[in-house]
Amino acid sequence: MTDFMQLASKTIVVTGVANRKSIAYHIAKTLEECGVHVIYVVRSQTRKESLAKLLADKEIYICDVEHEEEIEQLKEQLSANHKVINGLVHSIAFADFSEGMRPFHETTKKQFLQAVDISCFSLIALSNALKDLFSEDAAVVTISISTTRMASESYGFMAPIKAALDSSLAFLSKSFSKFSKVRFNAVGPSLLKTSASAGIPGYVDAYLFAEQAIPRKQALATKEAADVAVFLLSPRSSGIQAQNVVVDAGMSTNYFDKDIIEKTMRV
Repeated sequence: MTDFMQLASKTIVVTGVANRKSIAYHIAKTLEECGVHVIYVVRSQTRKESLAKLLADKEIYICDVEHEEEIEQLKEQLSANHKVINGLVHSIAFADFSEGMRPFHETTKKQFLQAVDISCFSLIALSNALKDLFSEDAAVVTISISTTRMASESYGFMAPIKAALDSSLAFLSKSFSKFSKVRFNAVGPSLLKTSASAGIPGYVDAYLFAEQAIPRKQALATKEAADVAVFLLSPRSSGIQAQNVVVDAGMSTNYFDKDIIEKTMRV
């Protein structure tokens, strides 16, 4: 079988695998099917132990991106074991909703800055740390959302964080262009059924609504978003730079669906 995606024998770092439902896991498995050597990076020793069966015999490193010294340690470990990295999957996000969902204007400074640090700045920090390891034409892909302008209560203050993440793509692309051809892009999926999202207050109802808003009446599968990420990591997407590629199965075209309107007006 021909290597259509041109990914065979490449080495790609994948961050953020939590379990089988993670988009990072789906990306990694598809990459491995394409002949990629996947390097897994997880947040903690506890997470590594919980993934022992799922990622048996895989190359796994630990890095909590809230700590600069751990990012530096990851750089040193990867440099010791690999001459070249051909890509990076940044699938890291966190928001503290432990006190429940509040109106956006009541978001605390601590909540917001922690979310920016983990969900956005970590992309910049990891890219900078690995810049000398990246091949000249490496691809970096992060996980965003399909729109940062839809003010959904169920997503809390994370949409502005993702907006910052999307904006960072252009600036990373520009600064890296001074010495490389590294590409920075994002996948912007609509609502996905993941363990992380299930913990967001109100998310399940929003997910069920999304199913109705999607023309096919079937929610976006995590693997569908993951497959687009794999494409963005491959040389086949060489002309795409600094973009958030929306993957929403047409949801954004269908908010005025007749069935939805009729159900709403009957309430």
